[in-house]
Amino acid sequence: MKKNISFLAPVFLISIVFLFSSCLKDHCSRTYNIITPVYTKLSVLRSAVQSKPAAAIVNTGKLYIRDKWIFLNEQNKGIHVIDNSNPSHPVKTSFINIPGSIDMSVKENILYADLYCDLAAIDISNPKNISVAKFLTNTFPEKAVYSSSTNPDSINITTGWTSRDTVVNCDEVRLLTDCINCSTPFYYSAASASSTGKAVGAAGSMARFATVDNYMYAVSTSNLSVININEAANPLFVQKKNIGWDIETIFPYKNKLYIGAGSSMSVYDLLDPADPQRSSWNGHWCSRDPVVADDNYAYVTLHEANVCGSKVNQLEIYNLSVPYSPVLLKTYPLTNPQGLSKDGNLLFICDDGLKIYDVTDASNIKLIKHFPGMHSYDVIANGGIAYLVAKDGLYQYDYNSVQNIHLLSKL
Repeated sequence: MKKNISFLAPVFLISIVFLFSSCLKDHCSRTYNIITPVYTKLSVLRSAVQSKPAAAIVNTGKLYIRDKWIFLNEQNKGIHVIDNSNPSHPVKTSFINIPGSIDMSVKENILYADLYCDLAAIDISNPKNISVAKFLTNTFPEKAVYSSSTNPDSINITTGWTSRDTVVNCDEVRLLTDCINCSTPFYYSAASASSTGKAVGAAGSMARFATVDNYMYAVSTSNLSVININEAANPLFVQKKNIGWDIETIFPYKNKLYIGAGSSMSVYDLLDPADPQRSSWNGHWCSRDPVVADDNYAYVTLHEANVCGSKVNQLEIYNLSVPYSPVLLKTYPLTNPQGLSKDGNLLFICDDGLKIYDVTDASNIKLIKHFPGMHSYDVIANGGIAYLVAKDGLYQYDYNSVQNIHLLSKL
């Protein structure tokens, strides 16, 4: 045994020396793309909130309907104000510049919009000349670089990214990633270093804001924020409560909030509007799921989600007849549904354009009209007009006569 060990030991040492010498001779380099954030002071962003002339609709987002006005989000840029006195000929009136804006709601003459981490209360009495009534600081702190300050001059917002290629030698890669053979590019970001229950106006099913009487509710991916808007121009933060994860949408109906999440639908009671309480929860396959409801049913569309590999595309209808215990009534296959809306016995679904169903019998719904071809996102059916947001603009359909549903205009 000793003889064998003495024979193997030199071979082992020679192998170790060879391996180390190979590493020492490895003068390789690799090219990586370094991405770093661009910061803007919150005070600078606030000063940018102002009225501008009507602008081209380029990157459509969420939708809000109020009287004769249509408010259409231009993602991360602001809101198009559209005079819809004549739905056959809508007129773009102005553009409200709001950096980072994605969501909105309206009460009286005040429009609420997210400005990155802030909630902006904007007086729209004159849509061509708006004024800011109040900024509610850090309502959405997850959108700002962490800071304990409430001074807008001290709060940094990540408003963009710069990209550049750099050459890194193997030793540096080893220190940074401890994996010189990894094929995944190395990305660097400096960010880590530093009740009647009546809803006001009409929002789409993709909304994250809901206004009910004297309160506004806003959902993030895991939280529900409650804001008192008894004085519309002076919103007051009430509380923020954790309500789960992968939260996507909120829909108010009477004294309830229907919350759509990546794998569930939950219902919150507004018996105490300042402190919503969850009354029911229903799980489903991991998908994207806006929800709308009426007195008897909740309607949920699920579409395939790449984040978990789900291929589910369908409509789910829940029976709400038993309080606090929604029961799945039936599912219907769809193509790739997005937002939806309901008015009377008609259900409007963004799916390969716009599909309109007769849901008089929820257990046997019938397709009565299909307008194909648009890459549709959300729809609001209100007062005989269906407002459809698609990738290429805003469509309006007249459905006053079920036998003659037709396109009114496209903007």
